[in-house]
Amino acid sequence: MRLAGVDFTSAPRPRKPITVALADGLGRDPDGGLRVAVARIEALESFDAWEAWLRAPGPWLAALDFPFAFARAFVAAQGWPTDGPDAWAAITARVAALSRAELVVRCRAWCDARPAGDKFAHRACDATAGSSASMKWVNPPVALMLHAGAPRLLAAGVTLPGLHERGTDPARIALEGYPGLPARAVLGRASYKSDDPKHRDDPGRRAARERLAAALEAGAAPFGIRVDLGRWRDACVAEAGADRLDAVLCLVQAAWACSRRDANWGLPVREDRVEGWIVGA
Repeated sequence: MRLAGVDFTSAPRPRKPITVALADGLGRDPDGGLRVAVARIEALESFDAWEAWLRAPGPWLAALDFPFAFARAFVAAQGWPTDGPDAWAAITARVAALSRAELVVRCRAWCDARPAGDKFAHRACDATAGSSASMKWVNPPVALMLHAGAPRLLAAGVTLPGLHERGTDPARIALEGYPGLPARAVLGRASYKSDDPKHRDDPGRRAARERLAAALEAGAAPFGIRVDLGRWRDACVAEAGADRLDAVLCLVQAAWACSRRDANWGLPVREDRVEGWIVGA
């Protein structure tokens, strides 16, 4: 099974593409440890390219860095479906029918009606993963990433274990990844990337990326999988925005899930079929 880790953006373009780290499969070291080798890293500069990638024949398994779903409380407040095996598909169709601006209006209305300190609706997995609420539209704009990403998964017929499996292609499997989960296990809260052109990089962030690369190569990141970065190592460390490194971190999550394919891909047995789950959280 081919493996992929995807650093996503809601507005792909040449200067900020969707970045995909690919491996030909999951291997083992002589000592029995798990290993994944980065075969190549691709830059997809448009949604047309991304949609074509999603439709590439399997078998493949990918961990994608964007939220697949909103919190159940937010969904219920919108009057969207919250029950049944096809709830995610029905919700996602409603999301796809909204413009970005209309979605932001709904998110803002929820926050405006909430008290200070409890503005956003969080999913259960956010607490364990340390991820932002999927309804945030700024800093980071993950709601816009969901709006751009989830409907395209639905349209492509990709299998989302625990969320969307009926009538999908079982050879193309997508899981929600989050590179911050393994990165923080290695670095704590130390910053390793920046998209701000005024403060894009400094020696501290570069040193943090070097620490991350070394931890991945040693299998010291929390998933215990050794990563052969090969010819991509220097590019992962040098890139200030860390898109390539984030894609590799998601690739590790995909590899970990693949090693647990007979145990529900490492997902909770009682995963919320509205909210979903971040793999490994």
